Amino acid sequence: MLKIGIVGTGGIAGAHAEGYHRFAQECEVVALCDIVPGKAAGQRDRLGLPDARAYESIEELLAAEDLDLVSIATPPSTHAELAVTALRAGVDVLVEKPMAPSLQECDAMIAAAAEHGRVLSVVAQNRFRDDMATLKEVLDSGLAGPVSHVQVSSAWWRGTAYYDLWWRGTWESEGGGCTLNHAIHHLDLTLWMLGAPRAVTAVLTNAAHENAEVEDLSVAVLQYDRALAEVTSSVVHHGEEQAIVVQGRHASVAQPWKVVASAAQPNGFPAPGGDPERVERIEALAAARRPLDHVGHAGQIGDTLAAVRERRRPAVDGADGRRAVELVTAIYRAGIERRTVDLPLRPDDPYYRTGTLVERAPHFFEKTASVGDLPGAITVGGSNQEAAR
Repeated sequence: MLKIGIVGTGGIAGAHAEGYHRFAQECEVVALCDIVPGKAAGQRDRLGLPDARAYESIEELLAAEDLDLVSIATPPSTHAELAVTALRAGVDVLVEKPMAPSLQECDAMIAAAAEHGRVLSVVAQNRFRDDMATLKEVLDSGLAGPVSHVQVSSAWWRGTAYYDLWWRGTWESEGGGCTLNHAIHHLDLTLWMLGAPRAVTAVLTNAAHENAEVEDLSVAVLQYDRALAEVTSSVVHHGEEQAIVVQGRHASVAQPWKVVASAAQPNGFPAPGGDPERVERIEALAAARRPLDHVGHAGQIGDTLAAVRERRRPAVDGADGRRAVELVTAIYRAGIERRTVDLPLRPDDPYYRTGTLVERAPHFFEKTASVGDLPGAITVGGSNQEAAR
């Protein structure tokens, strides 16, 4: 029976607690930790963990408990320090997205995991969705042909009060705005399906949240060798209608699910009826795919538990988490400097290091409120989405 600790008992901790509960025959959450005095103890019943022991520092937690794995569900600016502390103590780590606000911090986490022979997994729960796994399988099959164009809409909506929470809305504590903390889900999916682009250009703005320094809207163009991907990152889109549309040479496939395959007349114009045979082959491949046993956080937690037991690489490791942060960093640099940024980013790039965004990013507005907690549940507008912090 693997012993689990959860560090950070805010809203997203519930997804971790529920995920571990799905594997109650394999693991037990024995401890909770939160730096706010009394919060970990006060959250035990909400998290369905009345018998979990409560601590107020990770050092106290690690000294008192013989843990196999910790979930880190704290603000982004704390991820690296907490993860490195746990890894150096010989405990495996599952850390919430984003992995960390800077590549320097990501590399410190990866180095600590390697040095101490520990498992490090970064939450990317949307890879564990049947719809996204289906899209990837179709793209990997080659039936759509080489990719030409991708439209990614990471559309979320948050009211102004969202940024009143103490750690949100500043470059220092949140690490960024919607590009880092919301669209990282879709950016990770883009990397998973298409690989890394060779260059990025972007624009950033704050369109609707006057109580936050950070961006609430960005539009980026990712340049591949023979393809372009447009990524809209937003917390200003009513209804949160998210989508990924991939145009291949032979067909278009999208989630929400849609398949279209055109065929040409001798003059190059579209033929009536398109290519129904190719559509049928893609639909058949999608229909034959076996559904995942567990989805979302539970799916990733199940894989991480197996990786801990088997001492293997998890499905989403530190390198995967780092790639997503690298792409976000390139988007920020491109938007701040108003230029095209080549990838990969080198360690001597100023945006590689911790603190550069704090120094160079624009303050679209100044943070005007700072509260310890906000009432209400974590909800999203679409029916097919996983909650984001």
